[in-house]
Amino acid sequence: MTLETKRLFLRPWRETDAENLYKSASDPDVGPVAGWPPHRNVEESLYVIKNVLSGQECYCICLKEEGADTVVGCIELKLNGHTNMTEQDDECELGYWLGKPFWGNGLMPEAAGEMLRHAFKDLGMKKVWCGYYDGNDKSKRVQEKIGFRYQRTMENVDVPLMHERRTEHVTGISKEEWIRREQA
Repeated sequence: MTLETKRLFLRPWRETDAENLYKSASDPDVGPVAGWPPHRNVEESLYVIKNVLSGQECYCICLKEEGADTVVGCIELKLNGHTNMTEQDDECELGYWLGKPFWGNGLMPEAAGEMLRHAFKDLGMKKVWCGYYDGNDKSKRVQEKIGFRYQRTMENVDVPLMHERRTEHVTGISKEEWIRREQA
């Protein structure tokens, strides 16, 4: 399934995306703030495509003007069993990252807005959760822009891929809140 916005295609990952993934995921400013280390080579990016970015609702973000082969980021709805934020089947977690050259252009709020529509309208979700680690102000701002509200802060959260513990802030938006925002 491919989702579409004014400027973006959101489509499933393909093995042929490994080189594009590596270009963004090797940047030390991208992964560590989200909890994963920079990719070391294209082979590692291919492994990640096959084993991490293979979720049912995981999409690469492509700019329409560049075509569906140029990957600039990733966005995913982590369904029950693949998130620690909820155990409800009608709730999920939104996760995302964007390559540094594309920061500051409103692309992530656009992609995340479409994912919320997909979650609530197509998948029948009642609530979508999201989180960001202390200091990741860009991610916090995306969540605020699309209507997520602060829920709680968790201290000493294990970040296994980075071999450290961090403070995580959790936000959420209900279907009712989303509908009110869409109608405003």
